[in-house]
Amino acid sequence: MLQTTEAVNIYIISDSLGETGEHVVRAAISQFDILNYEIKKIPYITDIESLRRSLDNIRKTDNSLIFYTLVEKNLLSYIQQFVYDNNLVAVDLLSPIIDTIRGLTGAEPIREPGTIRKLDEDYFRRVESIEFAVKYDDGKNPSGLLDADLVIIGISRTSKTPLSMYLANRKIKVANIPLVPETKLPDELNEVPARKIIGLTNSPLKLIEIREERLKALGLPRGSSYSSMERILEEIDYAEKIMKKIGCPIIDVSNKAIEETAEIIINYLNKINIKAAIS
Repeated sequence: MLQTTEAVNIYIISDSLGETGEHVVRAAISQFDILNYEIKKIPYITDIESLRRSLDNIRKTDNSLIFYTLVEKNLLSYIQQFVYDNNLVAVDLLSPIIDTIRGLTGAEPIREPGTIRKLDEDYFRRVESIEFAVKYDDGKNPSGLLDADLVIIGISRTSKTPLSMYLANRKIKVANIPLVPETKLPDELNEVPARKIIGLTNSPLKLIEIREERLKALGLPRGSSYSSMERILEEIDYAEKIMKKIGCPIIDVSNKAIEETAEIIINYLNKINIKAAIS
């Protein structure tokens, strides 16, 4: 039996980083008045030989507890037998939970190490992409163009911003630049490869409808040049010249939902191997 007057050596054996086991152990030990303890993580145990060496070292240590978060069947069988043969104190943190979920749902566990870490990486990558899209939206900071996975260009009301945010949720870093005849294009755009640029266009009638609704939402009077056919045709002509000069793909979004346009772009990116788009 463990004596709390002695130092308690706590080992966490994991096929990943061991963070899950550490959180659980720290939460549990905080319920006791035990100050003299040391937690030692043994991460990335993915084969029997590494597990054997680690367990051999642990069994030579007095006053030890083993907690493990392993999912591979061979590793689980080995550690259970080793613990039994050497009269060690060990707790399997994951198997009871996995077995309970399997019993309730009937689903079989994939038993793949490191899945939590992969989920965390996906989460932070998505957050980073969203922050990028916000920071480099609507040409606010052209310096980000060279760091973008994709640059979207188009005139006002061609869905540049909502499309950028949708793609950001797919972990794609997008910057977008508005094309305005009176505004000089940023020099950085010339340094972006044409294959990393997508041009968006829309039909004149659809743009009139959208822009008039935009003016109404802003409390501005209708009849502004912003929503006039003459102005819109001028902008479309200007944008098409820019896009043709760059040589980038052009997507007409007039009859497409954001999701549909996004899938076209994602398929394009995957096809040219710029970025593997992940759901």
